[in-house]
Amino acid sequence: MNSNTFGLGDIKKELQHLSSLQIADLCLRLARYKKENKELLAYLLFEASDEHGFIEKAKGEIGFMFSQLPSHNYTAAKTVRKILRLITKYTKFMASKEAEIDLLLSFCRNYLQYSDRKVSYKPLRIILTRQILKIKDLIGKLHEDIQADYLEHYNSLLTEAENKYPWFYKGEYAL
Repeated sequence: MNSNTFGLGDIKKELQHLSSLQIADLCLRLARYKKENKELLAYLLFEASDEHGFIEKAKGEIGFMFSQLPSHNYTAAKTVRKILRLITKYTKFMASKEAEIDLLLSFCRNYLQYSDRKVSYKPLRIILTRQILKIKDLIGKLHEDIQADYLEHYNSLLTEAENKYPWFYKGEYAL
């Protein structure tokens, strides 16, 4: 049996010919097979209308996960990566660069608040620097007016990181 994979254009054309009841059945069937599909559908149905509220709820969840950060470096790095996977999932649902920047800034602030001052474990340091570079790239892709809103938060984050960690030099990340 040879299964063909159709493109999104083909699927969109075919969906236009179906009734709303048939589309609802297809959505429910799709949601049964993967947890992420179900989560996306739930976000689109119940939370997409209040994106700001969803972002605030996600920031609260991120903060709580950071407050539970283990003291051992290896397990702390695993937990931080788990938080990043959650952020990635949420930003994929929202499909908004501004929301992604908000969540990543929140991640970095929580990292600075809850991580040990003497972090010498290289994987943990790399996680922070990569997220800062990601924020820098995302801000660069925004319209100039919107960039100005985020630059102040970004620069204060860099200053805070430089003051807390002896290995962090904000000049490398400045916009």
